[in-house]
Amino acid sequence: MFASIFGFFIAGFLLIFILIGIIAGISGSGSESSDPSIKDNSVLEFKLNNLIPERTLNNPFGNLDIPGLNTDNPMGLNDILANIKKAGENDKIKGILLGADVSPNDYASLEEIRNALIEFKKTKKFIIAYAEVMDEHSYYVASVADKIYLNPSGEIILNGFVQQVFYIKGMLEKVGLKPELIKHGKYKSAAEPLVADQMSDENRKQIQSYMGSMYDHFLSNIAKSRNLPKDEVSNIVNQLQIQKGADAVALKIIDGLKYEDEVEAEIKKRLNVEEKEKLSSVSMKKFKNVPGNTSVSDNKIAVVYCVGDIVSGEGDDQTMGSDRIAATIKKIRNDDSYKALVLRINSPGGSALASDVMWREIMLCKKKKPVIVSMGAVAASGGYYMAAPADVIVAQPNTITGSIGVFGMLINAKELLNNKLGIKIETVKFGEFSDLGTPDRPLNEAERRVVQNAIDRVYADFIKRVAEGRQLSEAQVDSIAQGRVWSGKEAKQIGLIDEFGGIDKAIEIAAEKAKLSEYRVVSLPELEDPLEELFKSMSGEASTYFLKRELGTNYPEFIQVRNVLHHQGIQMRMPYAIDVE
Repeated sequence: MFASIFGFFIAGFLLIFILIGIIAGISGSGSESSDPSIKDNSVLEFKLNNLIPERTLNNPFGNLDIPGLNTDNPMGLNDILANIKKAGENDKIKGILLGADVSPNDYASLEEIRNALIEFKKTKKFIIAYAEVMDEHSYYVASVADKIYLNPSGEIILNGFVQQVFYIKGMLEKVGLKPELIKHGKYKSAAEPLVADQMSDENRKQIQSYMGSMYDHFLSNIAKSRNLPKDEVSNIVNQLQIQKGADAVALKIIDGLKYEDEVEAEIKKRLNVEEKEKLSSVSMKKFKNVPGNTSVSDNKIAVVYCVGDIVSGEGDDQTMGSDRIAATIKKIRNDDSYKALVLRINSPGGSALASDVMWREIMLCKKKKPVIVSMGAVAASGGYYMAAPADVIVAQPNTITGSIGVFGMLINAKELLNNKLGIKIETVKFGEFSDLGTPDRPLNEAERRVVQNAIDRVYADFIKRVAEGRQLSEAQVDSIAQGRVWSGKEAKQIGLIDEFGGIDKAIEIAAEKAKLSEYRVVSLPELEDPLEELFKSMSGEASTYFLKRELGTNYPEFIQVRNVLHHQGIQMRMPYAIDVE
């Protein structure tokens, strides 16, 4: 009893101590970031080395170092794009200092940032990029800068694109698990790594196609920005001609080798600032609080963020829950102050049922007001199912989309249960199919036909929805479907999307369709309450923290396997997590 009381008081004391630290940290960080004053002759600092979500989340403990809690609160793409635009309009901001170190972000998000920086340059303000270690992702954005500098001891890695798929059939066999895959679509390789030990010809063909399209786009844009022949850039990358910083300078890929203080001195010179004076700079997070040209119009365009795996229920800020998204669209549909709907879709797909629930609300909304889709890095399978009814679909050339196909998967754990764990299950049943899907045995032929028929029906509905939405015949859609993945550039050629561009382009089209000259943009669904986020962090993030620490670079593969094993029902999902490096 005394030990319990003592433990209770110690735990309470530690909790109070942590809360005091949190409050002090929030006060300190808040006072720094809430000051909207910007000095004349300032430079906006922007770094690419953080993971950029679709939009900034509510996290009152952002950037505080508290073990076991999710204290990372990176700026979202929405705020970054708004800041770059605002910086172009702000007379006190004279240029951007771009931190171009290794970036973990996808090419479609980087494309939007890159295009925003190109627009920024039209204001005749400068962009200087600097890095210690630069890779293809960060260099792709930095290539639009007026000057690109690398640390004299730094590295620049331009060695092409690669994608690796981990095939884990052998590992599952060792523990006694045998996934049973049933699908429609010869390219639908969603669970291929679980049921095969090598890549199928169809899968290899689609990867070569969409990656080749993205790679060609990458080379073309760099050649244009650096004023170099495309073939020359291609040879530089393909032959790994850059092995040290001096090579990059000689090949005109970068402009020079400089230390950070030398870059700062060049910026001061551009600003006509004395070398002994301190350079006035402002961070992205601080600049977010600087007022911009915001509209107060009663006319609203809703931007609904549809991000993450598609699941039934509420979901959260990282998953697309059908109840939450459908309710949000219904609210927009019934509110006359909303004149148009923009769906920002960044999802590999998920539950077929949940996708259809949201599709229905989108169709109802389309009858009353324009619906435009803006695709992020991925809008595939269930994500494309939702996009199909839109009046206009906008994507980047390096967006991943398509994957119009369906699959279902069951796990046969007979060997694990019987031979590894010594567990045997006895069954008494009424109804021939009453134990369909139980993990203690494989499917029989009759059961497999039942599941295959259900999947075929869902696939037929998928094809029909796309054909109606895109004004194509079902035969045309079937010929480009079969689960095949396409790049945005390929998708435009075959009629799956309408225009290239980002979220700003989609909003612009929505305003045109709604005949609006004045409007304001409202981002939905509302973000989760910060205190709820805290309790979630306290309960769930500790385990995630330790898993990440122990698994290191293998953590993404662990998450992928875990997600596949937790899929329920018939799925409209991407073949696998695509990470082009």
